[in-house]
Amino acid sequence: MLSAMDTEDSPKTLRPGRAQVIQADALEVSQSLPAASVDLIATDPPYFRVKDEPWDRQWDSPRAFLAWLDRLLEQWQRVLKPNGSLYVFAGPRMAREVGNVVAERFCILNDIVWVKRHGHHRQARKESLRSYFPQTERIIFAEQFGADRAFGAADRLLRAEVFEPIRSYLDGERIRASVGLDECNRILGTRMAGHYFGRSQWTFIPRAAYEALREAFAGRVADGVFSRPYDELEAEYRRLEAEYARRRETLANLRRAFGVTADVPYTDVWTFDPVMYRRGKHPCEKPLALMQHIVTASSRPGELVADFFAGSGTTGEAAIRHGRDVLLVELSPQWARVARDRCDRAVNRERTEAAA
Repeated sequence: MLSAMDTEDSPKTLRPGRAQVIQADALEVSQSLPAASVDLIATDPPYFRVKDEPWDRQWDSPRAFLAWLDRLLEQWQRVLKPNGSLYVFAGPRMAREVGNVVAERFCILNDIVWVKRHGHHRQARKESLRSYFPQTERIIFAEQFGADRAFGAADRLLRAEVFEPIRSYLDGERIRASVGLDECNRILGTRMAGHYFGRSQWTFIPRAAYEALREAFAGRVADGVFSRPYDELEAEYRRLEAEYARRRETLANLRRAFGVTADVPYTDVWTFDPVMYRRGKHPCEKPLALMQHIVTASSRPGELVADFFAGSGTTGEAAIRHGRDVLLVELSPQWARVARDRCDRAVNRERTEAAA
C-alpha cells in the first residue's frame, strides 16, 4: 500500500511504498536513477510540432528531436529492469521514426494503434483533405533485449533438477546394458533417444518405446534392464510433473509481467475514448482507462511504474489504484502540482477504501 506522497524534487533513492512526483527535467532525473530500478516505463513524450506549446517546438528539426529522444532512451535502457516493459506514445506523423530509434535500444513487441472514436477528425472538412485525417496515435510496446533469458535459464535448471531421478534411472539402465544412443534409435525407428536419456531437452519416454527397449536388451545383463514397471515410472513422472509446476511458479517474477484477458484489449488495436476538453485539462492528457490497462497488463502489485512526462498525473493515479509504486517526473511547476494533488487524492482514496 502506498504511503504519503513524497514531495521532494529529487529522487535520490527510490524508496518502496511511495508515490513520488518530481518537478524536474526528464533526462536529468533519468540519469540520476539507479540501474535496473524500474519495472514499467509508460510515458508520453512530446510528439514534435504537434501542439502549439513551447515544449513541443523546442527542436529545429526532426533529427534534433530524435537525437534528444535517443538520449532519454539510453537512460531508460539503463534504469529499466531486465524483465521490465516500456510503453512510449508517438504521434502518427513521427511514429515510424520514433519506433526506429526505440528499436536501436529495445526489442519492440508491438506497435499498438490507439483508435479514437471521438476527436478532431469529426470536425475536419473532408472535401478539403489532401491525405487521410489521423484518428489514431501509436504506442510502442517494447522490452529489453533478452528479457526472458534469466527465466529461461532458471526454468531449464529447475526442470533438469526435478526430473533427474527418472532421467538418471533410464540412462543408467542404458549404460548398464552397454547400449549406445544410435542403437536405441535404430530399434525405435526414431531419433528421440537423445531426448529420452540425455539432459538437453529431456522428454519422458512413451510406453511403447520403453517396452521395446526392455525387450530388445533383456539378455544384456543377468538381472535384466528397464526392470521397473512402466506404470510405476509414469506415476513418479506425474508426481514430479506436479512438483515442477508448483516450483515453477516461484520463477514467475523473473519473467516480464504481462497478462490480458478476453475482457480487455488483447490485440494491437485499442479503442479508448480520448479525454474530452474541460477547464484545466492537460493538452496531452491520456484516458485513465488506457493507462490502467497498461499498468495492469505489464506490471505486478508493488512494482515501480515510472512516467517521465507526467502531465496531469494520469499514470500516477492508474498505478496507485492498482497497488503499484509510482515515480512521476514533470518539468512544468504548474502540472507537477496538479499531478501531485491528483496522486494525493488517489492515495487518500485507497487508504479510505482499505479502512472501510
